[in-house]
Amino acid sequence: MTQKKTRIPASPKVRKFARELGLDINLVTGSERQGRVIESDVKKFIKDQSFKKKDEQTTDYEIEFPHSDFGEIEIKEIPRIKKITAKNLSYSWTTIPHVTNHDEADVTEMENFRASLKDVYTGERKKITPLAFITKALVATIKKFPSFNTSIDEIEKGKMTFKKYYHIGIAVDTEHGLMVPKIRNVDKKNINQISQELKEISDKCRKLKIDKKEFFGGSMTITSLGGIGGNYFTPIINYPEVAILGIGKLEQKQIFVRGEFKNRTILPISLSYDHRIIDGAEAARFNNELKENLGKNFAYRLAV
Repeated sequence: MTQKKTRIPASPKVRKFARELGLDINLVTGSERQGRVIESDVKKFIKDQSFKKKDEQTTDYEIEFPHSDFGEIEIKEIPRIKKITAKNLSYSWTTIPHVTNHDEADVTEMENFRASLKDVYTGERKKITPLAFITKALVATIKKFPSFNTSIDEIEKGKMTFKKYYHIGIAVDTEHGLMVPKIRNVDKKNINQISQELKEISDKCRKLKIDKKEFFGGSMTITSLGGIGGNYFTPIINYPEVAILGIGKLEQKQIFVRGEFKNRTILPISLSYDHRIIDGAEAARFNNELKENLGKNFAYRLAV
């Protein structure tokens, strides 16, 4: 005797939706009571299958000739943190339509001001990195452009989340791999506090003594190549954020100012953003505001 196939509970509307997508609804696991399938279950199934196919396409690829055919090789295990980073960056790159605007910020006054900072008690020069000033200036800019402080992980529902906090992610290069801890409530901290916290979180990352939660809940991220070298690049957005600021190495340039060439300190900046939420014109205005906050506006002076 042939056993009757169990009918998956779902409304006629959901069944029609699945048919239009060419999907057998019996393959979908329902999230409602008694396994009832709703529209979001169908969407999730399609999405999961899509990523599964991408993974299969990636892992099934085989090179025609093995590396060992050409000389001595050594196989090593990929560090755990690099595996996690690779997965997150791959998801971000394939999900978010990235666009990057490159620009230059004249930070001559900022650098002169930074060099003039001295300890009140000892008279010695304070060692505060440019990153502390950039972090503060970035938050001052985000406040004027709130769309940069959003997440659109619910874009399928037509919703976006506006964050009322200002937590900036800082990309930290470690021997274990790239980590991006957050400096919380940057808007409520002065340059000295930010500078000290930058040192502390970097040290915790390198010693693997930082809490996992510190890698989540960011407004925007800064990744800097200033201490290594290079100028412009295309940083990948740290999902679910919608933008990331890349910083290059400071350089001296002759700039034509008020009828004459002057030696100025220039900071290369690379702003990557999610084009679903931020368009090119808004990104250009954001960069202009950031350059003002890093330059003549002296927004950073107020918080030392």
